[in-house]
Amino acid sequence: MSAAKKRAIDILADNFDLNHRRKFELIIDEVHLMDLYFKPITRADRLEVQGQAGTDEAMKVSTYMLIRKAENEDGSKAFALGDLANLRRLPEKILNQLELFLFGLDESGNPTVEYGDAKND
Repeated sequence: MSAAKKRAIDILADNFDLNHRRKFELIIDEVHLMDLYFKPITRADRLEVQGQAGTDEAMKVSTYMLIRKAENEDGSKAFALGDLANLRRLPEKILNQLELFLFGLDESGNPTVEYGDAKND
């Protein structure tokens, strides 16, 4: 008897590692300040963040997403929702660097990650 044909959702779920993290090194004036780690953004993340932000306005959503996804090396959350006001007071250049990396984009808005979260068995 032949094996049952896999459903599309099963193939996708089996081939993407949602625990894979990318490392962002924050360097300012040639001084390494910290590393932050980011797992892939999912639709569930986007929907939850839009609900928290109460809008789909990109600047607000991106800051909420940064809070949700940024991790320390040990996997603990780098930011809490209570950090929102302080994050908004940081220089725009710093937040842009972090958020562009988080969303896998370069400074021109072009993708920098090509399905790099796929499992490599």
